[in-house]
This record gives sequence, C-alpha cells and structure tokens, in this order.
Amino acid sequence: MTTFEATRLVAAREVRTKLRDKAFLYSTAFFLVIVIASVALPALLSGGPAKVAVTGDSTVAAALSQFEVVEVADAAAAEQLVRDGEVEAAVLPGPEVVALEEAPSDVVAALSVAPPVRVLEPGDLDPFLKFLVPTILAMLFFFTSYTYGLQIAQSVIEEKQTRIVEILVSSVPVRALLAGKVFAMTALAFGQIALLAIVGWVGMRVTDADTGLVNALGPAIGWFLPFFVLGFLMLATLWAGVGALASRQEEITSTSTPVQMAVLIPFFAVLFLQDNAEAQRILSYVPFSSPIAMPIRLFNGDAAGWEPVVSLLILALTAALLLVAGARVYQNSLMRTRQRTSFAAAWKNS
Repeated sequence: MTTFEATRLVAAREVRTKLRDKAFLYSTAFFLVIVIASVALPALLSGGPAKVAVTGDSTVAAALSQFEVVEVADAAAAEQLVRDGEVEAAVLPGPEVVALEEAPSDVVAALSVAPPVRVLEPGDLDPFLKFLVPTILAMLFFFTSYTYGLQIAQSVIEEKQTRIVEILVSSVPVRALLAGKVFAMTALAFGQIALLAIVGWVGMRVTDADTGLVNALGPAIGWFLPFFVLGFLMLATLWAGVGALASRQEEITSTSTPVQMAVLIPFFAVLFLQDNAEAQRILSYVPFSSPIAMPIRLFNGDAAGWEPVVSLLILALTAALLLVAGARVYQNSLMRTRQRTSFAAAWKNS
C-alpha cells in the first residue's frame, strides 16, 4: 500500500466516523437553523408597509409614501378604522394624527419638516451590520478551528492511551496516519462552513436582502473560504502534534496551550481593533490572524484587489512550514505512550 492509498484510507475512516457522530450532525443542523432564521426572520417580521388612513389630502398622502395609504371619506371613518385595528394611524385635516394607544413616531416623523442633510462620504451599509458581519466571520473561524482542532488532539491522545496507535502504525505509515486525519477534518470543517455560507447567501438572494449587504458579502465570503482552508490546515497539524505530546486526556490542556493562544489572541485582536484601520491592515498579513482580518477588510471595502492574494500566499507558505514542523513533532512523539513528551524531545530525531 502506497502512502497516498494509506492516507486516503485513514481519511475515509475519519470521515465515516465523524458523519456517524450525532454531536457533529446536531451541531451542523443547529448552525443551519441559526443561519436560516437570521436570514428569514427579518423578512417575515418586517411584513408589508404599515397602513395609514388619510381623508383625501393629496399632499399628506405624498408625504406618507413609505406607508400603505388608505383613503377614507371623512374623519369619522378614519377613526373607526383605527379603532378596528385596520390601520396603524389616521391623519386628519390640520394635520392631526390619530392613534389607538400610543403616538406612531414613524408617521409623525414622515409628516414633520426636517432640514436637508448632505453626507459627504455616505456608507452603503448599516453601522450595526458593519459590526455584526465581521464578528460572525471571526467567530466562525475561531470556533471551527478551535473545536475541530481540539477534536484532532483528543483523537490522537485516545489512540495513544488505548494503544490502538500501535496497531495503526503497523499497518500504515505514521505520515499517512497524520495526513489522513488532518485532511479528513479539514474537509469536514470546510464542508460545514461552505454549507452555511451557501445557505446564507441563497437565503439573502431569495428574501431580497439589502443589495449593498449582498454585494459586500460576495467577495468577503469568496475569499473567506480559501483563507479558512489554509488557516485550518496550518493549525490542524499543530493540534495533532500537541495531542501526540500528551499520554492521557488530562494533559491536553498543558500541551495544547501554545496552539490555543495562537487561536485566541488573533481572534480577540481582530475583534477589539476593528476601528483601527492600521492595526487591521497589519493583522491581515499575519498568518494566524489573516483568515479573519483580510475577509473583514474586504467586507468593509478597505483592501485593494492585490492584498488578499499577497496575504493568501504568505498564509500558504506559513502553513507549509508549520505542517512540516507539526508532522515532525507528531511523528517523534506518537509512539511514546508511557509519559508526556516534551517539545524539545519530540523535535529531536527519533
């Protein structure tokens, strides 16, 4: 059996095991429900425009263009519609606004005379969306890379603790065992993220979401997926390496601390420095934070067309170097099942 065949065999085994895992299936369904709800609920709750009764004044009707105007014969008919709940409010001659229980601020605002406002640099997106979307992208990468990475480490420790690894290594090369495990988890993580992205994108198109938001999300999501794959690959082998350093599950916290910091610090740095353009630019080129920072800059329209290409190349080079380092630590510590292995000992040639 060649190394490639062994890698494919291990990867297929890992994928089958994961797809039978109820926790994985439930988490995927849970995230899908969240994505669908976040896209569908705003459209369902917003409904159509509110109804306002008007007694035939064309000037008033023109001012209420954002509402569904219901013309009535007189004030008594308008008040009756308000009492019956057929309209939100009624505008009588004067003008006078009539409501049932509380003043309709939206109707009053539409009838009020406001000074003209000229914005020098208008933004296409709501400020809340400019905060929410980057936060979601950051959390997607953080939680996926952290949870899947921790599962890789725990799987390696379980194989060492139960001595199954001795049987596996006698059948397939250690390199193939590592590659199959990493590639399988990367494929599953990418599949889950891609599924969520596609469902969210299609949902926004179907519900006629804000065009500016859809146009801004397109390149951000398109670049987020390759950044996610390379970023996850960069961390996955490190997770496998720190898992191999431990001899039992209780040691995973101490052996994986450096990798945990490599995931946690960039995540919080990108979120806390969202308003600092220079810091975001630097973070978008740092390999551990670029999978989060660069898609966010693309969403905000702050990155030139060449920047994600350069950042992705830097990330790919770093991922290749760390794959070699992680594989060395994994290979030199995997068979040391009796006690925890230090990084220095694992780095030396076995």
